[in-house]
Amino acid sequence: MNGVDFFRHNLGAEELEALREALEGRFLTTGPLTERFETELAAYLGVPYVVGVTSCTAAMHLSLLAWGIGPGDEVITTPLTFMATANAILHARATPVFADVDPATGNLDPAAVEAAVTRRTRAILVVHLYGVLADMHALRAVADRHGLLLFEDAAHCVEGRRAGVGPGQLGESASFSFYATKNLTSGEGGAIALHDAKCYEQLRKLRLHGMTRDAHSRHQGAGAGAGYDMDLLGWKYNMDTLQAALLRPQLARIEATWEQRAVAWRWYMEDLQGCPEVEFPTIPDGCRSAYHLFSLWVPRARRDRVLEELRARGIGCAVNFIPVHLLSYYQKRFNLPAGSFPTAEAIGARTLTLPFFPGITRDEVARAAGELRRALEATA
Repeated sequence: MNGVDFFRHNLGAEELEALREALEGRFLTTGPLTERFETELAAYLGVPYVVGVTSCTAAMHLSLLAWGIGPGDEVITTPLTFMATANAILHARATPVFADVDPATGNLDPAAVEAAVTRRTRAILVVHLYGVLADMHALRAVADRHGLLLFEDAAHCVEGRRAGVGPGQLGESASFSFYATKNLTSGEGGAIALHDAKCYEQLRKLRLHGMTRDAHSRHQGAGAGAGYDMDLLGWKYNMDTLQAALLRPQLARIEATWEQRAVAWRWYMEDLQGCPEVEFPTIPDGCRSAYHLFSLWVPRARRDRVLEELRARGIGCAVNFIPVHLLSYYQKRFNLPAGSFPTAEAIGARTLTLPFFPGITRDEVARAAGELRRALEATA
């Protein structure tokens, strides 16, 4: 019997045609197609500005820099995330401060965030885990009470909505990922959504060395003079034309692919209903999940053996996530012992992610769910 892949992309004829058109154009680096994608994503998100970059990590790094976060500043974030979230804070030469999470969703607990605020705290960097928007209204209130900036790691959550808001609508900026397994993908890539016009102009420079004009405007624009200047120190983080070409057709059908994942989610919930050793993260009332990952929680003492059983049975699976403060680098640098964030650690030790993507079939979901039941029985 064939296995079930952890992920398969759904790129096809539309993306091939978009790439063909891009290759017939004059610019392979940042150019008009990048700007079109930025405009289209901004319209979808309901924000005035989007800046395309090379990754979500780059997006978070540049966002912190654009708002002046740097040495001596603390940024509160979650330990239950991919390491890139905390790494971006370190890249900005600030200090990550972890706060524990809500046991129902795995998202940052606003009360824990407030308890972690010190005189050095400058910002909160929230993560929308698995596709469920964090409680942005409560986190915005915490930020406002303490005069803090609020940033979003929305790598899992481009389609997410909660209590009338989506990513990028209450925070200073929201950072998105277009990594290979994301709901929108160009293999690698990212974007920043924001409202502030001054920071928008600064981000456009920061993503390209700090230059005042990109290649397209230098070669196509009028009054170029010497061509460009550099008035701040930036990075090489600009999204290119080929990435934008791959992303635009996917953005055009984003609601249709969201519906495919929603159906697959319901299949899994049907097939795992009543399984006594499985718990699911909560999708709160009034929340539309982006359905990015199908992660669930199994008994802590057997999670690793269940993973091994599933892989031996041909079922692709993963752990999302090992809490960041338990990773070797963070242990050596910050020495936060196990037990520092018990809820995040409990979820991290129990979490397991099953195959999940728009084109997954009913039979593949049934097989993955059935093999999970058998793996639990085999490890009991």
